[in-house]
Amino acid sequence: MPPTTPSTTPSTTPSTTPSTPPTTPSTTPSTSPSSPGGGTGHVANPFLGATSYLNPDYAGEVNAQVAADQPSNPTLAASEAKMADFPTAVWMDKIAAITGTGDSVHHGLQWHLDQALTQQQAGTPITLEVVIYDLPGRDCAALASNGEIPATAAGLTEYESQYIDPISTILADPKYAGIRIVAIVEPDSLPNAVTNQSKPACATATPFYEQGVEYALNKLHAIPNVYNYVDIAHSAWLGWSSNMGPAAQEFAKVAKATTAGVASVDGFISDTANYTPTTEPFLPNSTLQIGGNPLDSAKFYQYNPYFDEYDYDQAMYTQLVGQGFSPNIGMLIDTSRNGWGGPNRPTVLNTSPTTVDTYVAANKVDQRSFRGDWCNQNGAGIGARPTVQPYGAANHIIAFVWIKPPGESDGDYPTATHTHGDPHCDPNGTNTDGNGGTYSTGSIPGYDVPAGQWFAAEFQQEVTNAYPAL
Repeated sequence: MPPTTPSTTPSTTPSTTPSTPPTTPSTTPSTSPSSPGGGTGHVANPFLGATSYLNPDYAGEVNAQVAADQPSNPTLAASEAKMADFPTAVWMDKIAAITGTGDSVHHGLQWHLDQALTQQQAGTPITLEVVIYDLPGRDCAALASNGEIPATAAGLTEYESQYIDPISTILADPKYAGIRIVAIVEPDSLPNAVTNQSKPACATATPFYEQGVEYALNKLHAIPNVYNYVDIAHSAWLGWSSNMGPAAQEFAKVAKATTAGVASVDGFISDTANYTPTTEPFLPNSTLQIGGNPLDSAKFYQYNPYFDEYDYDQAMYTQLVGQGFSPNIGMLIDTSRNGWGGPNRPTVLNTSPTTVDTYVAANKVDQRSFRGDWCNQNGAGIGARPTVQPYGAANHIIAFVWIKPPGESDGDYPTATHTHGDPHCDPNGTNTDGNGGTYSTGSIPGYDVPAGQWFAAEFQQEVTNAYPAL
């Protein structure tokens, strides 16, 4: 998902000092219940004490790639095969996705819920993650994933009656009451309402984003076994103090407009379909002085004090609670593609560089040349596996999840054969940082794959560069 540069000149003073994350998370999910009765009622952490739905559609894509790679590269194929055993989200990215109409790869929502019932173990709840992603004027600051519904009053009515209402009707079916349904609510929407008001398309779409998310939260919160997690972009988008505070206010504004108020939101998710590392192990202190300058003054960070999702989520949690959200809200991180493993990942701290730019370049695990690069990133790798309470029960980050299915493209770019696309996905294109810097898009060269379609070369690379290794 596309980040943006700050809406105003970034502050040169961090709003808080990033803390060093706790010890390396365990990859073994806890099975302890999060409340008495273990899985009954609406619990604080829906992932705790539950198994996870394995999406057969995604497993089919993975297994087809395994079969294709087995003859020429059995070692790679063996690693790829493991990917089918991890839970990934079901994307409702268009009205037709609700029924699966016209899609030979991805089934409809009811089918997935029925499959979850067959996977559920007796006496144990199961989680299923579904992405709510079809707002009027969707992705106003990008082109690769523009939606089907216009940013108009009629479009809002269509979103409510033809999209949210059918989804909520299916989810409310009593036979699915034993499934903990984790709803990822409208990636990129409210963050665009914070930082991109200078773009006419975003200024037009913002009121429909706000009303649409409000409507979605109302309908979904009314279903006891649905858990709403609102998208908060990522550290490279909203980490500046000029963005973070207004973003928390925007999330609170929309939540407080719902019938249940802030209680309609169970938590928030960062890094959805993005590549920002969960931690930067060799850059734990953004204020560290190198050559007389703080690390966050490096061109890569542009005075954004949050280098990773761990520190960003902790800071955003504080901001959100300060806006009236419950201290019990949970934070999720999409770690599906933020591992940045492979031969270029630093393994030890390099203290020899004497400028902030060279120090950051030598020690960051994020291998992008620009943090604003977001489309089919070359060199990316699978991140931490889906994990419950990765930092323990007391931490606000309650789970690592895989929302973006690894191997499915972020988007294509305009060519003679691709009339709809985004220049940010063009390997030969450039991105700008808003301060005069120009950088490569970082997209994998040689391919042009539409959003959501299988991208074999990307999947092979992400598996090869997984960190930890598969």
